[in-house]
Amino acid sequence: MTIKYKSTRGNAESIGSAQAILQGLAGDKGLYVPVDFPTLDVKLSEIAEMDYKEVAFYILKKYLEDYTEQELKDAIEKAYDEKFETSEIAPLAKEKDVYFLELYHGKTLAFKDMALSILPHLLTTAAKKMGENKKIVILAATSGDTGKAALEGFADVENTEVIIFYPEKGVSEIQKRQMTTQEGKNTHTIAIKGNFDDAQRGVKEIFNDGAFNREMNESNHIFSSANSINIGRLVPQVVYYVYTYGQLLKRGEIKEGETINFVVPTGNFGNILAGYYAKKMGLPINKLICASNENNVLYDFINSGIYDINRKFIITNSPSMDILISSNLERLLYELSEGDEGLINRIMGQLETENKYEITPKMKENLKGFYGGYTTDEQTLETIKRVYNESKYVMDTHTAVAYKVYEQYKEETKDTSKTVIVSTASPYKFTKSVIGALSETNEGKDEFELIKVLSEHTGLQIPTPIKDLDKKEILHRTVCEKQDMKATIKEMLHI
Repeated sequence: MTIKYKSTRGNAESIGSAQAILQGLAGDKGLYVPVDFPTLDVKLSEIAEMDYKEVAFYILKKYLEDYTEQELKDAIEKAYDEKFETSEIAPLAKEKDVYFLELYHGKTLAFKDMALSILPHLLTTAAKKMGENKKIVILAATSGDTGKAALEGFADVENTEVIIFYPEKGVSEIQKRQMTTQEGKNTHTIAIKGNFDDAQRGVKEIFNDGAFNREMNESNHIFSSANSINIGRLVPQVVYYVYTYGQLLKRGEIKEGETINFVVPTGNFGNILAGYYAKKMGLPINKLICASNENNVLYDFINSGIYDINRKFIITNSPSMDILISSNLERLLYELSEGDEGLINRIMGQLETENKYEITPKMKENLKGFYGGYTTDEQTLETIKRVYNESKYVMDTHTAVAYKVYEQYKEETKDTSKTVIVSTASPYKFTKSVIGALSETNEGKDEFELIKVLSEHTGLQIPTPIKDLDKKEILHRTVCEKQDMKATIKEMLHI
């Protein structure tokens, strides 16, 4: 089987993976999806004997067929190296009857490192394969984690510029400082006066603005994306679902073929979609449990089939999920509709004009592999405290949202399947909330002082990437109105 990619909206021809990664977004505003899914064609017991890099090679070779084996191996070696503070890359911790897949041991302390460590290598290789000589401008919106991971991944990568937009008041102090102190001659970090949805909408509009893209081309620049709208971001995330199943099998926690659940805290839907892609490949997954905070548009969608963003945007203590427009949901809709491109066009059109849509009864039926739950800020903090008191395991706010939703799921369904909580960020990224849940000793202290407090309180080692972060020089101070994003890009690139 040859794996090609096509747009969810059907107005573009099928293309190879290198071209899809280089373009980022399809010309008809759709997202690239596999025409057919590859299958897991080795025994799961064989996967159990593979380390992370070997699983990555096995999965990427299936999805990225126009890359040579050597190109993939080189990219994997460069991505999953000593940047990660554990040789396992994605360690699996067991606490009582649940497993935590810790995806935050990379340089930026968040799960985005898993894909954004390898994307620069995939993208620059794709440019060479496609004979693209223009400077590649990586453009992304971030709710806090993608931004730093993209900046870190692309810093000083030859023939690239990376421009990140983030909501001025919608990220934690540590997330903001990670971005604003980023070194690299080709890195640009811009705060916008608005929320993440404003930033994401602006970036999408830029990708789809023909005149602006022509102007960029004439100045020898082309846009590509580091957001999960890029299939090159999504495919590497499939790896850790397959790897985790293998690790559970290797430890004797499950039997070969036994189905398991994954609980994923998600706002933009990319992380949980990677789990769905793993399931489509044949990984024995029972339920994909979608955990939301009070911006619970995905919870409502999974439970009603109605996606409605006509609601108040809430700033929560799990800010990376403060999202109402979930970009990757379009890829799931495409699968739920069994590739009905006309229907996807109508649905996406409704979202633009009415801020809502409802899926068909058949699509609702196809959604049954998902469960949706949500938590309040108060429940999130209570969960962090309770789990720590019971087991001394320290969770960040996003992981706590997932854990609480899993408790709701278990209570409601009585399902006893082995379950993995996808832990998306280090507790050190959200020290104020975490130490606030665990202790009363945060009065008058900023997030940087609380790093030490958290370490002293829990005995948890301070990760190297944030030691002395508050002492680093702030290099990026630009703030712009959301309507001025194009002008700011031109200014950054001296066009």
